[in-house]
Amino acid sequence: MNLEFNKNEDAMKMALSQWKQRRNKIEEGGGKKALEKAKAKNKLSPRERIQYLTDKDSDFTEIGTFAGYDMYKEEGGCPAGGTVAGIGYISGRQCMIVANDYTVKAGAWFPITGKKNLRLQEIAMENHLPVVYIVDSAGVYLPMQDEIFPDKEHFGRIFRNNARMSAMGITQIAAVMGPCVAGGAYLPIMSDETLMVEENASIFLAGPYLVKAAIGEDIDAESLGGAKMHNEISGIADYKFKTEQECLDQVKRIIGKLGDTPRAGFDRIASKAPKTDPGQIYGYVSVDNTKPYDVTDVINCIVDEDSFDQFKQEYGKTIVCGYARIDGWAVGIVANQRLIVKSGKKEMQLGGVIYNDSADKAARFIQNCNQKKIPLLFLQDVTGFMVGSRSEQSGIIKDGAKLVNAVANSVVPKITIVVGNSYGAGNYAMCGKAYDPRFIYAWPNAKIAVMGGEQAAKTLLQIQVASAKSKGETIDADKEKELLDKITARYNEQTSSYYAAARLWVDDIIDPSLTRKYVSEAIKAADNAPIKEEWKSGVFQV
Repeated sequence: MNLEFNKNEDAMKMALSQWKQRRNKIEEGGGKKALEKAKAKNKLSPRERIQYLTDKDSDFTEIGTFAGYDMYKEEGGCPAGGTVAGIGYISGRQCMIVANDYTVKAGAWFPITGKKNLRLQEIAMENHLPVVYIVDSAGVYLPMQDEIFPDKEHFGRIFRNNARMSAMGITQIAAVMGPCVAGGAYLPIMSDETLMVEENASIFLAGPYLVKAAIGEDIDAESLGGAKMHNEISGIADYKFKTEQECLDQVKRIIGKLGDTPRAGFDRIASKAPKTDPGQIYGYVSVDNTKPYDVTDVINCIVDEDSFDQFKQEYGKTIVCGYARIDGWAVGIVANQRLIVKSGKKEMQLGGVIYNDSADKAARFIQNCNQKKIPLLFLQDVTGFMVGSRSEQSGIIKDGAKLVNAVANSVVPKITIVVGNSYGAGNYAMCGKAYDPRFIYAWPNAKIAVMGGEQAAKTLLQIQVASAKSKGETIDADKEKELLDKITARYNEQTSSYYAAARLWVDDIIDPSLTRKYVSEAIKAADNAPIKEEWKSGVFQV
């Protein structure tokens, strides 16, 4: 290994150390005091509930860990968006598990909570995964109700999705372990089966205080909407239990009896270990995303040994395409290339730029994967499409549109990993969030923005300087530098992987050495949903 590799490895491990520290803080939820108060009521924490529910020694793929990160500071924050969730195994079945975090504002829904829950339902719908809701929430966070209640992608969409999933034949189980209030009361009742824990669980449209204010009736929460009342009188609930553990045991039994469902039928053979130890992946990509590297080195840390077959290897070299296997699953890979190449006596860095020929190649490869029913994996490290008169005259917009067309119309599952930069239209062409990847993850060093920080800062500075000149003002060199540094710092903060994950532009930030595992689990989830659409291309110029 060379010095550059060692530097990259050390920097990535430092970035991962920071990532772990931030995750550990998020996993504390609303803090130790809130958890201690809950323990007195014999309540498990959200993560303890999930751990008890899922099969021993099975993988749990958490989604949206960093949702809400560094947001809502005036409100005290919203760790993990107030919801702990992900894909886990219950009685051997892959399921989506969604648990309200009652330690964060009593499980109240912030705007990001709604966005996260809708994303979780979207994943369940796209991949036909059974859903288990662990309900313990005070409902909408009232101080921000205008940002979570009335719009199409707000709170009410949850119940619309409940109905749509039911019509699709997707099993939904609600284990109510705390309050379930107002509009939120519809979620468990729109699920297939409702389980309640005595004394702690309650379901009602209006709580005791509101009932008193509205109609003058004095009544306690248990009599109004507790487990005993809903099991014996209203008939709304299907089971009641004395402990959370007993309740979760019943969920396991229900899931364990589900029948088999049709599969997509993606090809899988016996898994082989990668040619290169996945731990070596840390040394290839620089944390600042500026150094050249051969993306095939990264691919060899992810795919099964000797399974990668490059497509059009000598053509369109700024994108690497090829068929491979990951944990035995057949997959088509589309990856940006940052390699330095020699042309005569000159050296040129292929800095993640998409040229005409590479766009054309990738579009053709995506068509092939759709024809063959092979899932697609995008490895993003892209600074955009090539600019300048030569590229424009060669029709870069036409070729870029062809690639975007292929990505947008692809019917096989798409999985995206942002391993470096994700800038401009390159984000779209390489299947960014707007292009419906089944799953999209980012490494800690990832950056997502309309353009790189340096270019954006200089562009914004030029605009400010021009504006000042139009007003007859002058900006000296020192002032220009001060403005540039300020703009750069602000812009860089907004391009970080944490900023993206907080707003759910990506599903989570992951350890690069576990990329292979995340992709395998994603394809396994996608295999639950048969492909019903036929591959059709849109209109494009040839």
